[in-house]
Amino acid sequence: MVKPLVERPHMPDYGVERDNPDGLLPWEWAEQRLTEARNYWVVTVGPTGMPHAMPVWGVWLRDAYWFSSSTTARKVRNIATNPNVTVTGDSTVEVVSLQGTAALIDDESKRAAMVAAFVDKYLDLAEGTNAAEFASFIGSNAIVRVAPQLAFGMIERPEDFSRCATRWRWQ
Repeated sequence: MVKPLVERPHMPDYGVERDNPDGLLPWEWAEQRLTEARNYWVVTVGPTGMPHAMPVWGVWLRDAYWFSSSTTARKVRNIATNPNVTVTGDSTVEVVSLQGTAALIDDESKRAAMVAAFVDKYLDLAEGTNAAEFASFIGSNAIVRVAPQLAFGMIERPEDFSRCATRWRWQ
Protein backbone atom coordinates (compact mmCIF):
# COMPACT_ATOMS: atom_id res chain seq x y z
CA MET A 1 0.00 0.00 0.00
CA VAL A 2 1.13 3.50 -0.75
CA LYS A 3 0.85 5.52 2.43
CA PRO A 4 -0.61 8.99 2.06
CA LEU A 5 1.19 12.15 3.10
CA VAL A 6 -0.11 13.22 6.53
CA GLU A 7 -0.56 16.96 7.07
CA ARG A 8 -2.82 19.64 8.49
CA PRO A 9 -5.72 20.97 6.46
CA HIS A 10 -5.80 24.72 5.87
CA MET A 11 -8.37 25.77 8.50
CA PRO A 12 -6.97 28.83 10.32
CA ASP A 13 -10.43 30.13 11.28
CA TYR A 14 -10.93 26.95 13.33
CA GLY A 15 -7.69 27.24 15.29
CA VAL A 16 -5.86 24.62 13.25
CA GLU A 17 -2.12 25.36 13.30
CA ARG A 18 -0.79 24.24 9.94
CA ASP A 19 2.83 23.93 11.10
CA ASN A 20 2.11 22.03 14.33
CA PRO A 21 2.27 18.23 13.85
CA ASP A 22 1.20 17.45 17.44
CA GLY A 23 -2.04 15.49 17.41
CA LEU A 24 -2.06 14.56 13.70
CA LEU A 25 -4.12 11.40 13.23
CA PRO A 26 -2.35 8.42 11.65
CA TRP A 27 -3.81 6.97 8.44
CA GLU A 28 -4.55 3.75 10.35
CA TRP A 29 -7.07 5.77 12.43
CA ALA A 30 -8.95 6.65 9.24
CA GLU A 31 -8.71 3.13 7.82
CA GLN A 32 -10.21 1.71 10.99
CA ARG A 33 -13.22 4.04 10.71
CA LEU A 34 -13.61 3.33 7.00
CA THR A 35 -13.49 -0.40 7.73
CA GLU A 36 -15.84 -0.42 10.72
CA ALA A 37 -18.56 1.97 9.50
CA ARG A 38 -21.83 0.27 8.69
CA ASN A 39 -23.28 2.98 6.48
CA TYR A 40 -21.61 5.46 4.17
CA TRP A 41 -22.63 8.47 2.11
CA VAL A 42 -21.47 8.57 -1.49
CA VAL A 43 -21.62 11.95 -3.20
CA THR A 44 -21.42 12.10 -6.98
CA VAL A 45 -21.91 14.96 -9.43
CA GLY A 46 -24.56 14.88 -12.14
CA PRO A 47 -24.22 16.15 -15.70
CA THR A 48 -25.67 19.54 -14.74
CA GLY A 49 -23.19 19.93 -11.85
CA MET A 50 -25.82 19.09 -9.21
CA PRO A 51 -24.42 17.03 -6.33
CA HIS A 52 -26.15 13.73 -5.57
CA ALA A 53 -25.71 12.15 -2.11
CA MET A 54 -26.98 8.68 -1.29
CA PRO A 55 -26.43 6.28 1.62
CA VAL A 56 -24.85 2.94 0.73
CA TRP A 57 -23.25 -0.10 2.29
CA GLY A 58 -19.62 -0.63 1.38
CA VAL A 59 -16.24 -2.04 2.33
CA TRP A 60 -12.71 -0.72 2.69
CA LEU A 61 -10.65 -3.29 0.81
CA ARG A 62 -7.26 -3.31 -0.90
CA ASP A 63 -6.59 0.34 -0.05
CA ALA A 64 -9.80 1.61 -1.64
CA TYR A 65 -13.50 2.03 -0.87
CA TRP A 66 -15.87 -0.33 -2.71
CA PHE A 67 -19.65 -0.39 -3.03
CA SER A 68 -22.34 -2.05 -5.09
CA SER A 69 -25.25 -0.36 -6.81
CA SER A 70 -27.84 -0.98 -9.48
CA THR A 71 -26.35 -0.46 -12.92
CA THR A 72 -29.06 2.13 -13.64
CA ALA A 73 -28.77 4.07 -10.36
CA ARG A 74 -28.14 7.81 -10.61
CA LYS A 75 -24.80 7.50 -8.77
CA VAL A 76 -23.54 4.92 -11.29
CA ARG A 77 -24.71 7.04 -14.23
CA ASN A 78 -23.02 10.08 -12.65
CA ILE A 79 -19.75 8.19 -12.19
CA ALA A 80 -19.82 7.23 -15.87
CA THR A 81 -19.64 10.93 -16.80
CA ASN A 82 -17.69 12.31 -13.82
CA PRO A 83 -15.67 9.87 -11.70
CA ASN A 84 -14.95 12.36 -8.88
CA VAL A 85 -16.72 11.30 -5.68
CA THR A 86 -16.72 11.91 -1.95
CA VAL A 87 -17.34 9.11 0.56
CA THR A 88 -17.98 9.58 4.27
CA GLY A 89 -18.62 7.09 7.02
CA ASP A 90 -21.60 7.20 9.33
CA SER A 91 -19.92 8.85 12.31
CA THR A 92 -20.36 12.56 12.82
CA VAL A 93 -18.00 12.58 15.80
CA GLU A 94 -14.94 10.75 14.45
CA VAL A 95 -15.22 11.89 10.86
CA VAL A 96 -13.46 10.58 7.77
CA SER A 97 -14.27 12.24 4.46
CA LEU A 98 -12.57 10.64 1.47
CA GLN A 99 -12.30 12.22 -1.96
CA GLY A 100 -11.31 10.06 -4.87
CA THR A 101 -11.87 8.71 -8.33
CA ALA A 102 -14.51 6.04 -8.90
CA ALA A 103 -14.32 3.30 -11.49
CA LEU A 104 -16.71 0.53 -12.46
CA ILE A 105 -14.94 -2.80 -11.99
CA ASP A 106 -15.21 -5.57 -14.59
CA ASP A 107 -12.29 -7.75 -13.47
CA GLU A 108 -13.92 -10.92 -12.11
CA SER A 109 -11.30 -11.63 -9.43
CA LYS A 110 -11.60 -8.10 -8.03
CA ARG A 111 -15.40 -8.28 -8.16
CA ALA A 112 -15.33 -11.64 -6.34
CA ALA A 113 -13.06 -10.29 -3.59
CA MET A 114 -15.37 -7.32 -3.06
CA VAL A 115 -18.50 -9.50 -3.03
CA ALA A 116 -16.93 -11.87 -0.48
CA ALA A 117 -15.96 -8.97 1.80
CA PHE A 118 -19.41 -7.44 1.39
CA VAL A 119 -21.21 -10.69 2.25
CA ASP A 120 -18.94 -11.19 5.27
CA LYS A 121 -19.73 -7.70 6.54
CA TYR A 122 -23.47 -7.42 5.79
CA LEU A 123 -25.03 -10.89 5.56
CA ASP A 124 -26.52 -10.64 9.06
CA LEU A 125 -28.34 -7.46 7.94
CA ALA A 126 -29.70 -9.00 4.72
CA GLU A 127 -32.75 -10.57 6.32
CA GLY A 128 -34.39 -13.50 4.59
CA THR A 129 -31.43 -14.41 2.39
CA ASN A 130 -28.51 -16.80 2.57
CA ALA A 131 -24.90 -16.10 1.66
CA ALA A 132 -25.16 -17.48 -1.89
CA GLU A 133 -28.30 -15.46 -2.69
CA PHE A 134 -26.82 -12.30 -1.19
CA ALA A 135 -23.55 -12.77 -3.10
CA SER A 136 -25.45 -13.36 -6.33
CA PHE A 137 -27.50 -10.20 -5.81
CA ILE A 138 -24.46 -8.04 -5.00
CA GLY A 139 -22.42 -9.59 -7.81
CA SER A 140 -25.14 -8.81 -10.38
CA ASN A 141 -24.86 -5.08 -9.61
CA ALA A 142 -22.30 -2.54 -10.69
CA ILE A 143 -19.21 -2.84 -8.48
CA VAL A 144 -17.54 0.52 -7.88
CA ARG A 145 -14.02 1.11 -6.56
CA VAL A 146 -13.09 4.55 -5.23
CA ALA A 147 -9.34 5.17 -5.28
CA PRO A 148 -8.46 7.77 -2.64
CA GLN A 149 -6.78 11.03 -3.57
CA LEU A 150 -7.47 13.19 -0.52
CA ALA A 151 -9.06 12.51 2.87
CA PHE A 152 -9.86 14.51 5.97
CA GLY A 153 -10.13 13.27 9.54
CA MET A 154 -11.65 15.23 12.38
CA ILE A 155 -12.75 14.54 15.91
CA GLU A 156 -15.81 16.68 16.49
CA ARG A 157 -15.23 17.46 20.15
CA PRO A 158 -14.20 21.01 21.10
CA GLU A 159 -11.16 19.81 23.02
CA ASP A 160 -9.90 17.71 20.08
CA PHE A 161 -10.94 19.44 16.87
CA SER A 162 -8.13 21.92 16.20
CA ARG A 163 -5.47 19.61 17.66
CA CYS A 164 -6.49 16.56 15.61
CA ALA A 165 -7.71 17.92 12.26
CA THR A 166 -5.75 15.93 9.67
CA ARG A 167 -5.51 15.73 5.89
CA TRP A 168 -4.11 12.76 4.01
CA ARG A 169 -2.96 13.25 0.44
CA TRP A 170 -1.94 10.62 -2.08
CA GLN A 171 0.66 11.72 -4.59
